[in-house]
Amino acid sequence: MTGSRYLKKEKKLLPGKEATEMLARKLFSMNKFRILVLWTVAVLCAGFSWLFAGSLLSENGKIMGSGAEKPEALAIVNVKIVPVVGPEIASGTIIVEKDRIKAVGSNLEIPSGATIINGQGLIAYPGMIDGFSSLGLVEISGVAATVDNRETGRINPQVKAIEALKYDSMHIPIARSNGIVAAVVAPSGGLISGQSTLVKLDGWTNREMVIKESLAMVVELPGIRGARRGFMGTGTGEAAATTERALTELRELFHKSRMYEKRRLAAARNLLLPPPDFDETSHYLLPVVKGELPVIFSVHTDKDILQVIKFVQEENIKAIFYQVEQGFKVAEEISRAGIPCIIGSLYDLPPVWEDGYDSLFINPGVLNKAGVKIAFSSSSASAAKDLPYHAAKAVAFGLDRKEALKAVTIYPAEIFGVAKLMGSLEPGKLANIVLADGDLLELGTKIHRVFIEGREVDLNNRYTELLEKFRKREQKR
Repeated sequence: MTGSRYLKKEKKLLPGKEATEMLARKLFSMNKFRILVLWTVAVLCAGFSWLFAGSLLSENGKIMGSGAEKPEALAIVNVKIVPVVGPEIASGTIIVEKDRIKAVGSNLEIPSGATIINGQGLIAYPGMIDGFSSLGLVEISGVAATVDNRETGRINPQVKAIEALKYDSMHIPIARSNGIVAAVVAPSGGLISGQSTLVKLDGWTNREMVIKESLAMVVELPGIRGARRGFMGTGTGEAAATTERALTELRELFHKSRMYEKRRLAAARNLLLPPPDFDETSHYLLPVVKGELPVIFSVHTDKDILQVIKFVQEENIKAIFYQVEQGFKVAEEISRAGIPCIIGSLYDLPPVWEDGYDSLFINPGVLNKAGVKIAFSSSSASAAKDLPYHAAKAVAFGLDRKEALKAVTIYPAEIFGVAKLMGSLEPGKLANIVLADGDLLELGTKIHRVFIEGREVDLNNRYTELLEKFRKREQKR
């Protein structure tokens, strides 16, 4: 019959609805079989994965390669202690319970059953914090497949650095072996690059490494070289105009976000009002305009710095300056505004030659003397290990040595709101401890042991692997 469907079964023709029901029953029975097969395969795969994981286990059932087991109690004795926030202790003891520092001082009673480490001849420092890096986002900068530090488009407040972080990056153990225990990992590119993350340099997964997932929003303003027509800094003030346009765009985005929130709250109070359509950009900018999430402004020239100070005050947002190559020219203004600064890499060349060959090196000292809270950064992944040497360069050009040490420990912790957790050797803080045989900022100092949250971490890395490889090669000759 035209327009009817038929299903042949036991030499009978079933029209329309009956045929449909019979087909559905057959499909259901087939799907039950498929589900059973898929479930069996999943169970087998899980079994194989556990067998494979078993090869990573040691005899006592602990995962190999995760570093030393964290003892219930740990005592580092006979060690010189540099707590950073208080007076140094010539020979003292640090007592650690689980992941926290319990006590720091001289003549302390050691808990029974504690693991004792003799620190004779060593100096205990708090672990260093990299104020701005691309650790875990960039492996080999010249190989595009290993670079994941930027998203397409110019406005990306929804982007989070943690989502792309490569927890097994070879640069992480290299940085860790030089006494760096935590780092700010930040995206780049566009006007609003995304949200930076604070991570500890130890963990099996990126989520396990997180200290503070949404740390600060990153905003990139025009640089000196590109905006001023060439490396020598010659131009006609084009950079200022470009920065002004960027700030105007930001102001519009912030206003749109505030209006979005007003409409959303109004709709929540009055069911007769329709809620606004979801706006991703406005939604993720809400913590910024509410003053809950600080903004890291990548800003460079003195004129741009002054413009951004005015913008921050008008918008009533929390701000952190990054790079500030010409900050020394407006140090007093930055200090009055109360905005901390993350110093960019001191491996760069002076952006404007007229400022002098040493302008980048004197910049941290001038800012610090003006009362600006500063922190150093590697601004890198492969060079993250060199964080202490950026501070050392600034010391050579006028920065107080103690202030330089604070600028890689307690100051970045204070700037990013985690000073209650880390940045100094004090009771109650996480046991992030570095044992070195000399000044932490000196190139020749050897790092002997590193503890992150009370657990000693492995200091082996790609560099030590290559050293051992070629040492064996020489021995065979």
